[in-house]
Amino acid sequence: MINIKSEREIAIMKESCQLAAKTLNFIEDKLEIGMSTEDVNVLCHDFITSHGAYPSPLNYNGFPKSVCTSLNEVICHGIPSTKDKLKDGDILNIDVTTYYKKFHGDTNRTFFIGNVAPEIKDLVKVTYQCMMAGIEICKPGTRLGDVGAIIEEIAGDHGYSVVHEYCGHGIGREFHEEPQVLHYGKKGTGVEIKPGMTFTIEPMINLGKRHCKLLKDEWTVVTKDKKPSAQFEHTILITESGHEILTLDPDKPYSPTFE
Repeated sequence: MINIKSEREIAIMKESCQLAAKTLNFIEDKLEIGMSTEDVNVLCHDFITSHGAYPSPLNYNGFPKSVCTSLNEVICHGIPSTKDKLKDGDILNIDVTTYYKKFHGDTNRTFFIGNVAPEIKDLVKVTYQCMMAGIEICKPGTRLGDVGAIIEEIAGDHGYSVVHEYCGHGIGREFHEEPQVLHYGKKGTGVEIKPGMTFTIEPMINLGKRHCKLLKDEWTVVTKDKKPSAQFEHTILITESGHEILTLDPDKPYSPTFE
C-alpha cells in the first residue's frame, strides 16, 4: 500500500529531510585523511541527536551504527569502524536517515577524500547526474519504470553499470514503505506516480560490472570485481505539477562541482 501524505505530514517530513541534509553539510566540513569511519559515525550521531532527532539506521533490523559509510568498492550499507581509515584518493558515501517528529528523512552523498583519480571523479559525477535525471522527470502520470530507464540509459552511455539488487523506496512514518524504486527498467511500466507520494531515488552506479556480493557481516555490499561504486540519494515529494526535493538544506542547498 502506497501512503499518500497530507499537507500536515509533508510539512513535518520536510523538517526531518532538511535535518538529514544539514547533517551531510555538517560532516562534509569535517572529513579528512586519517579519520576513521567510526569518527564519521560519532560526529553524525551527535549532530542528529543534538537537534532532537534519532538516527534511523541505529538498531534498524540489527544495524549497529547511526549512519552507513561505504568506501570505494562498497556499494551500500557499510558499517562504520575504527579500522577503516580515510586515505588519499578514496571515495566515501555517507548515508544519513533522520527520524524527527515521527517521520524519516533519507539522503546520501559520495565525497572525495584528497586527490581522487579522474576516472573515479567521472563515475561520481555521472552518478549524481543519473539521480538528478531520474528526479527531473518525476511528476503525476510518470511511471517508475521511466525513472529506472533514464538512469540506466545515462549510466550505460558512460560505460557504467547499475546495481539491480538494491533500490529506492517509499518513505514517511516508516523508514521503508512502498513503492520500490528501481534504478533500471522499461519506459511506460511500473507504478504511476501520484501527488502526495514521497520516495527516494538513490542509484548505485559501478565503474565495472553490476554484480555485487554481501559480506559475512550480512550488511556490507561490495562489487564482485572490486571496482569502485558511487551513490547519491534524495527524498522527493510528488506535487500537483511536478516534484519537490525535500532533502535540501535551505541555508546551504547542495550544488556539487566534482572538482
